[in-house]
Amino acid sequence: MISYWKNHRERIGQSIDDFFASLGKMTVEFFEEFGQSVLFFVESAKLIFAKPYRIDEIIRHIEFIGNKSILIILLTGLFTGLALSFQIYLGFQLVNATNLVGPTVGLGITRELGPVLTGLIVAARAGGAMAARLGTMRVSEQIDAIQVMGINPKQYLVAPRIVAALVAMPLLCAVFDFIAMMGAKFICIDFLDLDQAIFWDKIQLWLDPGDINQGLIKAAVFGMAFTAICTNKGYNASGGAKGVGEATNRGVVNSMVMIIVLNFFLTNIIRFFYSVMGWS
Repeated sequence: MISYWKNHRERIGQSIDDFFASLGKMTVEFFEEFGQSVLFFVESAKLIFAKPYRIDEIIRHIEFIGNKSILIILLTGLFTGLALSFQIYLGFQLVNATNLVGPTVGLGITRELGPVLTGLIVAARAGGAMAARLGTMRVSEQIDAIQVMGINPKQYLVAPRIVAALVAMPLLCAVFDFIAMMGAKFICIDFLDLDQAIFWDKIQLWLDPGDINQGLIKAAVFGMAFTAICTNKGYNASGGAKGVGEATNRGVVNSMVMIIVLNFFLTNIIRFFYSVMGWS
């Protein structure tokens, strides 16, 4: 009996040790990959201003990131606005503050949910496609062929995607914000019979252009972040089809995690900047 509990305790201790060891390993790998992505982004971003300018490629990637994401952004934004406004209404009804549903939804959408959900959605759709595309080109030696022809692969394949994400993401975030507020308007005014004049007046009173700009800035940063991570994973993929799949998976997962992490820091940085400039 004593030996049983001794062995059981040793197994529990070993499991705890393995857990913390794996956690430490994951943390180290995350920061290593983050550093690699930052260096990869800096090297590629410098090439944006190098000739020849890839205007056609930039426009093509803007169309891929922006236009082809519109439908899913519209659907997500609409139902986010519907669900969020209804839940906030139920909560505020308990304290007789339903007139504040509009500005609360507006602040939540423009500051946080709009850019974050837009970033997560587009990272999953466009970022995954970027990683898979570049990964396939790497394992099939197409990137090597581009380099042999005297073309810088990062300037041709990565830099236009960074610019495209920088342009397209704030536009998608603005679309998300608008359609989410239309969903909130439908629930609050057409379904819950709140006063329309009070609804819009409270939004105009509490929602500032700085709140909208905060979300658009975040969306632009998120776009550059997931582009850098996913293109880095695809560009450095190896191991055939299995390696491409793993690169795509890690690129999307790391992008989503980074968007959540960056959101916290960007919120504090932007609010601090606003306070220093006297805009808050």
